[in-house]
Amino acid sequence: MPKHTDSETPLNELKEIVRKFCEERDWDQFHSPKELAIGVSTEGSELLELFRFKSDEEVMQIVEKTKREQVGEELADVLYFVVRFAQKFGFDLTAEFHKKMAKNSAKYPVSKAKGSNKKYSE
Repeated sequence: MPKHTDSETPLNELKEIVRKFCEERDWDQFHSPKELAIGVSTEGSELLELFRFKSDEEVMQIVEKTKREQVGEELADVLYFVVRFAQKFGFDLTAEFHKKMAKNSAKYPVSKAKGSNKKYSE
């Protein structure tokens, strides 16, 4: 039985799972860049809704105990749309991630950003 953990699953394997799932259902016709981007946003909003009007203490209870399963499901929904977008339109998420992290490192050097949540332009 295959393991299903981050440390044991290459991102490309997730792309293949999503591709097969969508092809079996003939969903390519519904997955334009616009619709997939909307899906990322919609599912992200559903994740955010779990935390609306909650104190920091309540948020930690949600993440650690009371709604942990729901949080995981919403994260998986966001990941599905991100992976599907990348798979369908040929984005290498690992390469894109590393390029973005290099840009972030330049924008937020440790000497200026450590312990601060201010935007690089502030």
